[in-house]
Amino acid sequence: MAEDATPQWSLESLTKAYQQGYMAGLTGQPKTRQPYPDEIPAAAWEAGWDDGFEQMRLQQHSA
Repeated sequence: MAEDATPQWSLESLTKAYQQGYMAGLTGQPKTRQPYPDEIPAAAWEAGWDDGFEQMRLQQHSA
């Protein structure tokens, strides 16, 4: 198995994807705007979106 063919993601890049997703969810952007073609960063973005969207909903209910 060739290790060079396996994409590698750093904690920094996954954190960035999560943060971008969080901001997208927090501002009410649709989840379909997920920009990552690779599965791992896409999952990080979607996890951030879920958390950001939930936070937006909580803020709306408390307002």
